[in-house]
Amino acid sequence: MKKTSYSYIGIAFVILVFGILFIPKIIDRITNNDVIRKESRSNFKDDKKTKANDLAFIEINGERKKVPAFSFINQDGKLVSNKDYEGKVYVIEFFFTTCPTICPKMNANLVQIQNEFKTFKDFGVASFTINPDHDTQAVLKDYAEQYKVTNPNWHLMTGDKDAIYKLANEGFNLYAAEEEDAAGGFEHSGNFALIDKNGYLRSRKDNFGNPIIYYRGIISEEEQVDDEGVEEEISALKEDIKKLLDE
Repeated sequence: MKKTSYSYIGIAFVILVFGILFIPKIIDRITNNDVIRKESRSNFKDDKKTKANDLAFIEINGERKKVPAFSFINQDGKLVSNKDYEGKVYVIEFFFTTCPTICPKMNANLVQIQNEFKTFKDFGVASFTINPDHDTQAVLKDYAEQYKVTNPNWHLMTGDKDAIYKLANEGFNLYAAEEEDAAGGFEHSGNFALIDKNGYLRSRKDNFGNPIIYYRGIISEEEQVDDEGVEEEISALKEDIKKLLDE
């Protein structure tokens, strides 16, 4: 029994010494790229393809959410409908020209996005005023010139107030309401919605695999975070616009 115990001890000692001598050398070889882990190139390609098309469809009761039909007058006095955006990737916002708070930030960010995708004829923006009584075609025209809206597919639209509010609150669930106590007399969401070429609402997913649905429109890339530590999503929106343009 004693001989057997001594044998085990001897074997353990040899293994310990072997490990001390050779493990560092193995680590050095990995560090110096002498040891290369082989991975399937086909799997790598599949991963790239998946990442290029990983934007979620927003579903309600099991059905993919599509842009509701709409028809309004734009800043040039032309009638524009959802059909004018068919075959285009576009961003949707609800705003008003006399907004003293978030709208200037939202539209400054949209202008930056416009300029980044200025060579893409299949990119656009749909801006709906929630104060159509004031925001006439002429007012929207001046506003577009002020912000240097140059994309021919960026339509700032006005029309029937009830139709606009129904589109915002029911069509997109982007909150909009008249509120006397609010700055400028209106309350509305500062988020953007992203639409694909087939008219479906799309977005990236969060860390839990759930669609984020909307993108924050009031924090710029330069700011990165607001005063409350909320991170910007304009950079993410740009990345996802590019993905949809490539589909």
